[in-house]
Amino acid sequence: MQQQLGTIRKARQLRRKMTLPEVLLWQHLRRSPLGLKFRRQHPIGPYVLDFYCPSAKTGIEIDGIAHAMGHNPERDLARDVWLQAQGVSLIRLPAAQVLKNAPETAETIVRTCTR
Repeated sequence: MQQQLGTIRKARQLRRKMTLPEVLLWQHLRRSPLGLKFRRQHPIGPYVLDFYCPSAKTGIEIDGIAHAMGHNPERDLARDVWLQAQGVSLIRLPAAQVLKNAPETAETIVRTCTR
């Protein structure tokens, strides 16, 4: 229970401090394209997903350069395995892709979530 409260608190903090790629993508996903609902900084178990589409049980992670450094690749892999065990599929996108073309990235996410 305590861990869950910590994850919820962390999610709230992250909502207030979203990165630029997250803000740009949220501007498109918040409009419920094709009737899909998205949540931002969604807590699930011990993790917080950048975005989550409940009807598709799909998490969306925007990976900046830090995800390739140090122990982060191993942590990301462990997180992905845990999420898949919970029935959550995951879309990982580079932050540079979102910065380059947020509308097209949002369309790709929506297409994936409607399959």
